[in-house]
Amino acid sequence: MSTIDLSEIDEPGTPGLGGDEVVRRVGVVARSLAEESGLQPMLDRTVEHAVQLLEGCHSAGISLVVARGRIETVALTDDLARRGDERQYELDEGPCLTAVRDAEIVWAPDLANDARWPRWAPWAVENLGVRSMLCIQLYTAVDKHGALNLYSRDRDAFPLVDHPVATMFATVAAMSLKSARTTEELQSALHTRNIIGQAQGIIMERYSVGAEQAFSVLSRVSQETNMKLSVVATQVAAQRVIPGLA
Repeated sequence: MSTIDLSEIDEPGTPGLGGDEVVRRVGVVARSLAEESGLQPMLDRTVEHAVQLLEGCHSAGISLVVARGRIETVALTDDLARRGDERQYELDEGPCLTAVRDAEIVWAPDLANDARWPRWAPWAVENLGVRSMLCIQLYTAVDKHGALNLYSRDRDAFPLVDHPVATMFATVAAMSLKSARTTEELQSALHTRNIIGQAQGIIMERYSVGAEQAFSVLSRVSQETNMKLSVVATQVAAQRVIPGLA
């Protein structure tokens, strides 16, 4: 993993952190995330930066809502974050799930005496040595993506003075996430369009038909074989034959 140039950021967790300093710190992170070209590298760098940026943060993970509402950890810094997140999913309780489902910020300064998660909190203290957490919902104006989960072995970690930094950082991460997802979806759509175009060309050449007729052939085969149009087109482009036809 790459790192932020820490010379650009003062010591994290400084009391009395001003608004300009918050913006400057988050700007450093935003520039770093903007350098990433794919979704997974961006997520990996996000959790790394979270540990670097916030004093007392020992581990970090990102929980995302995936297919059919299932929640998974898609990036993490170490095994502590992995175990902590997975146990929350198993028990269906914990601060990261609360952040994903209900609250923009979930702060747990003393898990040993926190009654909100009666099964998960005692387990995390005993088995992971985690004493406090800060979870921030990753969202945009219209979408909830998941949560940024920050773990600490120290009690009373993530004081209120750090919350503006963490919140703005999570907002940048959420926007980067949405942008990366949109980019990947666009690239996938362009790839599908190109494959369909190739398949059309093959059918046009082999059967001496026009583009519209060639597309109709692909659509009809897709319906008759119950295969996606893109899958049919991929087979035609790769094998130069129409599925089901000699």
